[in-house]
Amino acid sequence: MANGLPGAVLFCCTQNAIRSPMAERMLKQILGRQIYVDSVGVRAGELDPFAVAVMDEIGIDMSKHKSKTFDTLEDTSFDLIISLSPEAQHKAVDMTRTMACDVEFWNTFDPSIVEGSREQRLDAYREVRDGLMERIRERFPILGAPKI
Repeated sequence: MANGLPGAVLFCCTQNAIRSPMAERMLKQILGRQIYVDSVGVRAGELDPFAVAVMDEIGIDMSKHKSKTFDTLEDTSFDLIISLSPEAQHKAVDMTRTMACDVEFWNTFDPSIVEGSREQRLDAYREVRDGLMERIRERFPILGAPKI
C-alpha cells in the first residue's frame, strides 16, 4: 500500500450504470494513477444519462464508460472492494471468500427510482454524487488532492 492507500480498489453496484462508475471516476480524478480503480455491477446495465450529466457538472467525463459485471472482470486482484448496493455487497462477499481482500459496504441510494421533473431527478443524482465524493474524500484522504 503506497501512502497508506490500497493498491487496487473495485467499486460495485447493481448495474454499473450510476453509482459505481461515478465513484470510480471520482477516485481516479482525485488520485490519478496512484492506485488502480475499476467498477462493476452484479448485472450489466446501460450508462445512465443523468449520471453523465451530473458528473459533467463537476468536470468529470463519464460518457465513455462501458458497463461491466463481476463475471467479466479480467483481474480480481483487489485490495479493497466497496459495494454500493445490498445486491453488490452479497456478490462481493461471495467473491472474496477465498481472497485476501477487504470489503466495505457504503449503502448508497439508487437515484434512478426518483420520479418527478427533470430537475428533481437531477437533484437526486447530485445528492448521490456529492455523498459519494464526501465518502471517497473521507476514506482516501490525500494531502494536496485537487478540490472538485
